[in-house]
Amino acid sequence: MQKLGHKLGIEFISVFGMSPVELVGLAADLGCETISLGLAPLDANPHNYPPYSLSDSALRREFPAALRDRGVAFALAEGFFVLPGRDVSAYAADLDLMCEFGAERINTLCLDPDRTRGFDQLGALVEMAAARGLRTTLEFLPASPVGDLAAAVAAVRHVGRPEFGVLVDSMHLMRSGGSAAELKAVDPALIAYAQLCDVPLQRTDMSYGDEAKYERMVPGEGDLPLLDILAALPRDLVVGLEVPQRRLAEAGVGPHERLGRCVKAARDLLARLEA
Repeated sequence: MQKLGHKLGIEFISVFGMSPVELVGLAADLGCETISLGLAPLDANPHNYPPYSLSDSALRREFPAALRDRGVAFALAEGFFVLPGRDVSAYAADLDLMCEFGAERINTLCLDPDRTRGFDQLGALVEMAAARGLRTTLEFLPASPVGDLAAAVAAVRHVGRPEFGVLVDSMHLMRSGGSAAELKAVDPALIAYAQLCDVPLQRTDMSYGDEAKYERMVPGEGDLPLLDILAALPRDLVVGLEVPQRRLAEAGVGPHERLGRCVKAARDLLARLEA
């Protein structure tokens, strides 16, 4: 893994309503180097964690201190959606807060069906983030206005700023009809972050949104060609483990056990890739 330069991280939807400070401790305990965090906790909370708000004054002290003390980086701030009828200028205070927390980048999804307006709003968001020293990634989501890798690359090229790149989620890549070969053909400079999980190639009986938010699989236990996907990525990305498993959590399996299996599986994949 060290030769490849990848950093492993724990994505916040993998731990449902766990507090940011606890998430930092979990990542450090599992030997991971980064975390992601959303503007708000995921709605599912099978472990009945106490609610939290990022604007809470105690959390604004304790979270950056935990990052510093445990040697974990805040790699990705989620929740900055481009939506019809909402100007991205409304995110100014949230961007300021992410800077205060030491975030490295924000992630966006373009959910505006008007392509011209959506791409222009992406450009405005990227500019706002860059003015605060933040990079921006764009995640593509099947059946959304930016629904596949090609559309995400087109958006990034349209904006044309070096602070803007594509986030590749292994589930979304394959379920949108993409492939590792398509990913390998993209200019590596346009790929900025990766999220790793496994799923069946065919959709389950759940809606796509519910499966993505609540029920993914440990890398290597589904059907995705994860080794090929990792081989097609640039060698210096954060690879965030986005593996929510609500059924296991509801059955009493704790986050250290659930995510520990994911970390081991990801390290095994990276070791195979290096070999």
